[in-house]
Amino acid sequence: MKRTLGVCYYPEHWPKNLWKEDAKRMAEAGLSWVRIGEFAWSKMEPTPGELKFEWLDEIIDILGTAGLSVVLGTPTATPPRWMLEKHPDMLAVDKEGRPRKFGSRRHYCFSHEGYRDECVRIVTLMAERYGKNPNVGAWQTDNEYSCHDTTHSYSDSARSAFKNWLRVRYAGSGNDGDISALNEAWGNVFWSMEYENFDQIDLPNLTVTQPNPSHVLDFRRFSSDQVVSFNRLQTDIIKSYSDAPIAHNFMGKTTEFDHFQVGEDLDIASWDSYPLGFLEDRVVASDEFKQAFARQGDPDFQAFHHDLYRTVGKGRWWVMEQQPGPVNWAPYNPSPLPGMIRLWSWEAFAHGAEAVCYFRWRQAPFAQEQMHAGLLRPDSADAPAIIEATRVAQEIADAPDVEQCISEVALLFDYQSDWMWQTLPQGRGLEYFNLVYDNYKALRGLGLSVDILSTEDDFSKHKLVVAPGLLYMSDDLKERLSKRDGPTVVGPRSGSSTENFGINRPLGPNLLNINVTTTRVETLRPDMPIPLEGGGCVKGWSEALETSDTPFRIMANGDLAAVSAGNITYLGGWFDDEALTKVFNEICLKAEIKVIQMPEGLRRRATSKEMFWFNYGAKNVEVEGRSFPPQSVTRDVI
Repeated sequence: MKRTLGVCYYPEHWPKNLWKEDAKRMAEAGLSWVRIGEFAWSKMEPTPGELKFEWLDEIIDILGTAGLSVVLGTPTATPPRWMLEKHPDMLAVDKEGRPRKFGSRRHYCFSHEGYRDECVRIVTLMAERYGKNPNVGAWQTDNEYSCHDTTHSYSDSARSAFKNWLRVRYAGSGNDGDISALNEAWGNVFWSMEYENFDQIDLPNLTVTQPNPSHVLDFRRFSSDQVVSFNRLQTDIIKSYSDAPIAHNFMGKTTEFDHFQVGEDLDIASWDSYPLGFLEDRVVASDEFKQAFARQGDPDFQAFHHDLYRTVGKGRWWVMEQQPGPVNWAPYNPSPLPGMIRLWSWEAFAHGAEAVCYFRWRQAPFAQEQMHAGLLRPDSADAPAIIEATRVAQEIADAPDVEQCISEVALLFDYQSDWMWQTLPQGRGLEYFNLVYDNYKALRGLGLSVDILSTEDDFSKHKLVVAPGLLYMSDDLKERLSKRDGPTVVGPRSGSSTENFGINRPLGPNLLNINVTTTRVETLRPDMPIPLEGGGCVKGWSEALETSDTPFRIMANGDLAAVSAGNITYLGGWFDDEALTKVFNEICLKAEIKVIQMPEGLRRRATSKEMFWFNYGAKNVEVEGRSFPPQSVTRDVI
């Protein structure tokens, strides 16, 4: 499949006399895809039942005539104001019990049946009308599930749906479930929390002190399932009318629902990539690091999500929104350095993207996103990004088709583990995502390509498997890890919890092929890391280990930090960047996996036909006798 480019367009924001000229300029720039419609419910249906699709018919025809393919978005992320008059209780409710008011977006509750019915209705109308339209080449459901903290709702609708979900999860012989099974699973004998029936169960918010962690975990599982079922409502409808592939545009560092499960109902996974905004508002790094990469972005953050969503999409994935200039929503919003739009685009292609779409075509002169740059200025003049996008379009025309290969390294990522870490972090700032991301950065810093997989995926063909922080590990997962020929790095905290979020007995990690037990854990202040012999340190999380197997790392105080036996290495702590780099370097050398120590800012990525080098840094760097200019892409054909 050829690599392609696209753009997000909002024709409803602009007079009709611009539409044909816009389409012409898009085609001339080398764009192939145009996403429309995802925020336009009020233009499709100004009042209940008053349908106005003629403008949408017209723009789809104009874009198609210009040789462009449409990605048609369902408008369910932005229900119009009249919807609230019709369903006043449809609003999501935050953890403090406050309704999310109208006046922005994503204000609906996933559990509200009336709103779900309205979504079924509008999606059906759109699918009936455009399902066979030759100019509609793909679909997008909703927009950015979970963005703005909108997965968890504490509404009456959510409470009722949660009780019904629990009745199914803890099924009994009758229709009302087995409340005794729930009480046992949650450990409700503690603090006299037993329930007599499911109707007594509330949502886990506004409690005097922390709610029962098992209760919280089940609520998180339920909330994730609500996103999955909401998305499936739409995909089932679209598939009955259209053969065009269906995508959803996920976000960066959003873990409130299981993306792998949502991906089961999609043909394409996509995500919205904003390197500069994400560096400022969700990357954990020093001020010095953020200053150094303020105009380039974190060298690993985008790549991490490329690798994650490639798996979510079962190999098919896009960037649906690529940052083209300053954004409007981060704490600071600098402009990218020259060359970065091109670098970000090519980096996505290096990780297997079929398409990169820029957000947005023309900068809006009004409303919340008026300070968000586009490919064009508000006055329709070219913005800097369109020059780089046009260059990328010219370059990909002669490039090989999208063709990935299995990477040497597999990194396991598990949304349920993230929910567990968030529920019982045991120490301030300890997040599962950051633990996994630290491991990813260390692997990338050795020049390695990485596949990010779920715990259910096949990793048998990978030379190295890394599985940090998996609190609950099924027997099946432990067995598959033990049967591998290649090395596996596990820990910390892995295998420590039951499926119902209690402490495992026998104590974790309880792995096969290695005799190691975590007897105690402690969390460390940021200013009290424990040095390791040979360099690096344990930070944040540390475990006391008992073993009869071979010590792999010893702390400077003489305590055991890691154990190795057979193909398994267990890390009993949160190793810092230096320590992880040393661990992976040593293991890779023994496994005959070639590593190259990357200078800061330089990363590489292999496909079956190409080797890419990306220099995020603002200075020229050299490695293995080669020179890489600042903000540059170097592509070697293998």
